[in-house]
Amino acid sequence: MLVQVAFIVLTLLIGLCVGSFLNVVIYRLPLHMSLLKPSSHCPNCEYKLKWYDNIPLLSYIFLKGRCRNCKTKISSRYPIIELSNMALWFLALMLNTNYIIPSITTNYLMFALTCVVFSTLLCVFCCDLDNMEIPDEFQLILLLCGIIAFLSNDISASYRTYGFLLGGGFFGLFALLFWLIRKREGLGFGDIKLMAVLGLFLGFEKIIVCIILSTISGAIILSILSLKNKGEKNKEYPFATFIVPSAIISILAGQYIVNWYLSLFAVV
Repeated sequence: MLVQVAFIVLTLLIGLCVGSFLNVVIYRLPLHMSLLKPSSHCPNCEYKLKWYDNIPLLSYIFLKGRCRNCKTKISSRYPIIELSNMALWFLALMLNTNYIIPSITTNYLMFALTCVVFSTLLCVFCCDLDNMEIPDEFQLILLLCGIIAFLSNDISASYRTYGFLLGGGFFGLFALLFWLIRKREGLGFGDIKLMAVLGLFLGFEKIIVCIILSTISGAIILSILSLKNKGEKNKEYPFATFIVPSAIISILAGQYIVNWYLSLFAVV
């Protein structure tokens, strides 16, 4: 029991620290900057942060969300991403170990891969929201996680392969039809690649859930935004911001959703 508690606490702490690093990745990677140099600093006064200014979450609280030197307000996104990553890692722990829910079969490989996928998706969400771009580095990480996941026996190799083909194929076909009908891009190639690599990790059944959730949520919200911005024709929107939450839900509850749907057609 003590070992399990220690593992949970360690997961939360590491998740929080990794979340702090993700803030650096989200800001620097799209700008093609080094992730190591220069050291963290205030973008307003160039004050180089000391180690005690970089303690995840605590430094933000103690500094009251402001730079120690010039008192410029620090974006609340930083602690939000740190807390979000910690929460996602905790959910990954719940999903893949019996430390929280005894009925769960422990799978440390999938726990580690799910943590990496969650952190990567968090970066994808923010980068697409900020820059309308999904850096290929994130796509590669997700692809590698999908390939390594073949070593796990939670989903068959054929289902992962079908998921890859369905994820990329469905969105690729949609993008092609949109271009043929409207003569303009309706979905970025980055979104198509994202769905393909997610399909490899999620498998055939869960990628269907992800496709349905992302298309429905995207259609509703983008329709509302289009009506609100009538004067801005052909305005582009970051669709990965719909794919990412849908993928996270599919990882956490996709199988339950599939089983519930199939139960509707079960013979009583």
